Amino acid sequence: MTTTPQATGLKIMVIDDSSTIRRSAEIFLSQAGYEVVLAEDGFDALAKINDQHPALIFCDILMPRLDGYQTCALIKKSAKFHAVPVLMLSSKDGLFDRARGAMVGSSAYLTKPFSKDSLLAAVREHTGQGQ
Repeated sequence: MTTTPQATGLKIMVIDDSSTIRRSAEIFLSQAGYEVVLAEDGFDALAKINDQHPALIFCDILMPRLDGYQTCALIKKSAKFHAVPVLMLSSKDGLFDRARGAMVGSSAYLTKPFSKDSLLAAVREHTGQGQ
């Protein structure tokens, strides 16, 4: 796989309370030429989003303090960030979880553990870099 020129510099935020998931996503995305911003939970993400202006956000559903649904809803209510695609991450693959994610404005749903290929395919699809 080669890094596409348009991938370089595109900023992606990964919100997950699991350091393993954050680290895996960071490695996969960095190797593909993306700039990665990490957040441990919804509050951490909301504090960083205004300064970082990510082009795409991956958001875990099950997190302490502010869950992924609440975090996604707050991002989508923001006039500044409502157009930023938010892709939900979850270890559960149920219809209810997918529907609830769609109701709060998520663009897609990725089941954990994700592969490098599925993560990068989701990024390409939702940033207009699809083949």
